[in-house]
Amino acid sequence: MQILSKKSLPLGGFAGLTERRLITDRRVFGSHKAANTFNGLGNFVYLADAQFNPRGQTHMHPHKEIDVISIMMNGRISHEGSLEHGQSLNAGEAQVQRAGGEGFTHNEVNPDNNKNRMLQLWVLPDESGQPAGYKHYSIKANGSTRIYGGKKNQSATFDSKTYIDIVRLAAGDSITFDNETLAYVSHGAAEFTDENSTFAAEDGDLIRSYKTEITTTSNAEIVVVSK
Repeated sequence: MQILSKKSLPLGGFAGLTERRLITDRRVFGSHKAANTFNGLGNFVYLADAQFNPRGQTHMHPHKEIDVISIMMNGRISHEGSLEHGQSLNAGEAQVQRAGGEGFTHNEVNPDNNKNRMLQLWVLPDESGQPAGYKHYSIKANGSTRIYGGKKNQSATFDSKTYIDIVRLAAGDSITFDNETLAYVSHGAAEFTDENSTFAAEDGDLIRSYKTEITTTSNAEIVVVSK
């Protein structure tokens, strides 16, 4: 089991937001990868836990051949750009933008006078040259909500052999995973147990493990990446 705590990382950021980067995979960041961050899993290559400043924004910028996933934890943002311009993203919702070969431009704006909190994840597509697209999700109050990954013959999620699920559990609930996972505790606390060790995780902890049982010790939300 490998563990990385958000609290151990320096505060960075750009434009109108601050963030702590937990995953900067060398396939994307190369020699600029921070030594104290994890590599990803499957085609998952980036994770940042961010806060927009009051009225802060990213400013319009492009992406190409990357899937950009935003999970709103607190507050809201207004989405601008070439895909679904005008869509709002509120706490408890997620948006997934596929750049594909076409690419897209976007600007995410905090419309409020308070800081908010948003997780951003990037995944490399399994195939290059796909069309750009946008999907929006409301996260279930309890249980698991898949927001990324699946076969080509379905439209609920963008196809990929890398999967992202947002798991919300009540205190005392358990869930198991048979394969390697990267799990980020985004709310609450949980105990992680694999074949060799046990760890009491809290909000801001990232855990890489194999054959894992997760038992929550409070109401919790956990972002789970698998392949």
